[in-house]
Amino acid sequence: MNKIDLKYPILMVHGMGFRDRKYLNYWGRIPAKLEEAGCRIYYGNQDSSGSVESNAAHLAERVKEILEESGAERINVIAHSKGGLDIRCAICEYDLGDKIASVTTMSTPHHGSVTVDKLLKLPDFLVKFAGKCTDMVFKVLGDKNPDCYSIFHLFTTKEAEKFNNAHPDDPRTYYQSYAFQMGSPFSDFFMWFPSLVVWILDGPNDGLLSTNSVQWANFKGIIKSNSRRGISHCDEVDMRRMRFTRKKGEGVSDITDFYLGVVEGLAGMGY
Repeated sequence: MNKIDLKYPILMVHGMGFRDRKYLNYWGRIPAKLEEAGCRIYYGNQDSSGSVESNAAHLAERVKEILEESGAERINVIAHSKGGLDIRCAICEYDLGDKIASVTTMSTPHHGSVTVDKLLKLPDFLVKFAGKCTDMVFKVLGDKNPDCYSIFHLFTTKEAEKFNNAHPDDPRTYYQSYAFQMGSPFSDFFMWFPSLVVWILDGPNDGLLSTNSVQWANFKGIIKSNSRRGISHCDEVDMRRMRFTRKKGEGVSDITDFYLGVVEGLAGMGY
């Protein structure tokens, strides 16, 4: 494997529902592949279901720790799903533009979700109850400050617009985003039902988020596999720990190759 001459270390920021664990890595084979290519990898270690504000505070401290440990002047961030909102909030609220060279978001709900808009038309007491039950689960799993109720509302299109207005991009940081798309609602066994719902309400998606809702700043395009499967929200972080296909041709056959390409691009820009 060719080495990638990346100037700054990479901070990988996970999404909702999972934590960074040593033996059950959120990102599958991806970090090992990047390290093999010469990249220095760090993890966010934020709550899996903390509010965007509490996770931003944690990530701001984490950035300082990484800079001290690595001796680097700045870092690159790769964030998946809600993790992209967490780091955007951290940059804005804690003035991290001079410390973070780039932010690459993978399927982050920058514009909220029409599907969540529909779901939150349920009676509020039911939404609060669901949030409390979910919080209890994540508290047991290690979260210090779970707050699913606030996250449910953050994912609405209205609250997303408020968030974007309150957290503009820092001109000192380069931002880019990627969208992903499943081949059909039934191409991933684990995602077929939410994908079908989102497909009906909001169009093509990765099983959770429409391709329109995740486009932000320097949008790099909709990424698909070179098979009928496409790429699901789980595939984006290598949940299956295996390549999609051994076929050659247009599209991604192994998600680790895609991430290597992203990092090569950052290196080419001097990050």
